[in-house]
Formats: sequence, C-alpha cells, structure tokens
Amino acid sequence: MAVEISVRGAGPVGCVLALLLDAAGKNVRLVERKAPAGKAPFRPIALSHASRLILERASAWHMLEPTPIGIIQISQQGAFGRVSLDAADAGVPALGYVVEYEALLSVLLDHAREKRIAVEAESGPASLSVHAEGTAEELKEKIYGQEAIVALVTTRPAAGGTAWERFTPQGPLALLPLRGRYCAVWGMRPERARELCSAPEAEFLQALAGAFGTRAGEFLAVGERTHAPLAARVRPSRVGERAVYIGNAAQTLHPVAGQGLNLGLRDAWDLAQVLRDAQDPGDANVLARFAAARRLDAMATVRLTDFLAQAFLGANPLTGLMRGFGLTALDICPPARRFFARRMIYGTSALP
Repeated sequence: MAVEISVRGAGPVGCVLALLLDAAGKNVRLVERKAPAGKAPFRPIALSHASRLILERASAWHMLEPTPIGIIQISQQGAFGRVSLDAADAGVPALGYVVEYEALLSVLLDHAREKRIAVEAESGPASLSVHAEGTAEELKEKIYGQEAIVALVTTRPAAGGTAWERFTPQGPLALLPLRGRYCAVWGMRPERARELCSAPEAEFLQALAGAFGTRAGEFLAVGERTHAPLAARVRPSRVGERAVYIGNAAQTLHPVAGQGLNLGLRDAWDLAQVLRDAQDPGDANVLARFAAARRLDAMATVRLTDFLAQAFLGANPLTGLMRGFGLTALDICPPARRFFARRMIYGTSALP
C-alpha cells in the first residue's frame, strides 16, 4: 500500500501526529534520523494540561510517570510584585506536568512500534510530507544573546508540586519539580553560563541561591550541568507544495513559560483534525485550512514568549517598578489570573 503521509522527524511532535493519524485510519510512516552516539543530555519538559489531553487522545499518557504542577509562583529578583497561579484558577487538575524528554520520546516511539507504524531511516514518496524535525535554514532567527543552564538540583525540603518562575536582570530562572528534585532552567549571559557550568558545585549552588532566594528551600546538590544558546526561529510559511511544517520545523521558542513543545503538540493535533477526513492529504486547499487554523495560536504564542523573554531583563528601577505593578495587578484579579493560566495551557482557544 502506498504511504499517504510521511512524517519526517520521530521526536515527540512527529510521534504524536503519527499516532493520531494512525488512529484515524491513515497510512503513515515515521522517518527517524539515526541518533548521535553517546548519552543524551538531561532535558526537562513541562507539559500543559492541553498537552496531556492530546497525549491521552494518542493513547500514550498512561505510560508516563509525570510530576504534576499544582501551583506556579512568578516573581522578579530585586523588586516587588509576584503572582501565584494554581490549578483552581484554570479549572484543571494540574497546571502542567514535568517529564524528562528522553522518557517521553521513548514511550512515544515504543507506542508507535506497538501500533505497527513504520519507522524508517529514509523517506520515500508520499502524498504529503510533514516536517517535524529540528530547525531549518528558512526560519527567521532572533538571537537573545543568552544561554540557558539546565541542571537537576536537590533541595531541603524536597520539591513538591510547586513550580517557580523568577525573572532576574540577567534572564529568567525556572525551577520545575521532578520526583522530589528541581529541574533548573536558568538564562544568563553566555560567558557567565559557561563559568557556572564548570564551576565547583558549592559555587554554583551559592550563585543559584543568590539569584533565587530561599523560598524553594536550601540548595544542597546539583547534578550534571549543560548549557545551550537561546534563540527564536519562525518559518514564514507553514505549508509548501505537498509539504507542511510543525513543531520545531515551524518554530522554536525561548524556554520562558515552557511553551515550545506544547505549541508543537497543538500543531500536531490541529493537523490531525484537518487530515482525518481528507481524501488527498497533500491538496493545497487542505493545507491552507491547516495554516489558517494555526495562524492565531502560533503568532500569539511566539509574540508572548518573545515579550516575556525581553520585558523582564535589566535592572532599571523604574522598569522594575512597572513590572511589579503589573504582577501585583494580575495577582489580585482572579479573572485575569484565570485567563492568563488558561492562555498558557490551551493557547488562543482560551480567548473569549
């Protein structure tokens, strides 16, 4: 049987799309590039409640062991103002869930193979090619001049169900709970990131405590540290001739607010809905419907993430004062908190 849809990129977004299309009765093939040798670096992923629903539709959620986030505390270093969001604000059992990227990918690939979805090293002819792999040269790039340190940190007391987002003058610092410890994702100047990655453990922990404070407890130990440059990349068009681009092939985002993979999974969901009843999945009109369906959510999420990545940088007292007023206003207004929480979870479907 000829392959209807070839999904290039067997990462989480590509795997979820393949599983959704297979459940809809489509003939689909996953194209997986050979992974580089060596152990993959530790990479935490914060999945929104909407992503949980998508993974449930793909019959994969029950195979994961995520750590739920019940509360998110947002604050800024050296200035007043904070916001506390909880699951009740959004009417969901948890605001998000933290998993390791490699564990998520392993579950999805295994499930795809259980469903007898072809996973091949080379791409053959298909009615539609879906690009879900990495970034491409066609993407417009914005460099933030920062790198992010990623590390797993042990604290006393142990991490519970609270995630922390703290904006510092050098960049955002997130602490995500994962099985009793915190995944730290810390943006800063590249030279400082490299220094701290190679610094003695005590020096790193002291710097982390200086930037974050004591609200999450005492920082006791840190595991392997990695760092990577931060940039935003957006493809001008999501569709081409019998081709469509989703996930990182369509956009990569600054990690602030953890929107990247969640946006990619919404790409996969909307594409699966458009293709499920399409007689010719590569038809230009079909692809145009998908592009239209994704335009608002993608554009709004890219712009919001870019705004958050830049609006909280710098140590100007007046700017810090204005940010503090904004955070305080959000914290004391339940409807605004609910809207913001649901916007982060569901994308523009949270809009009235």
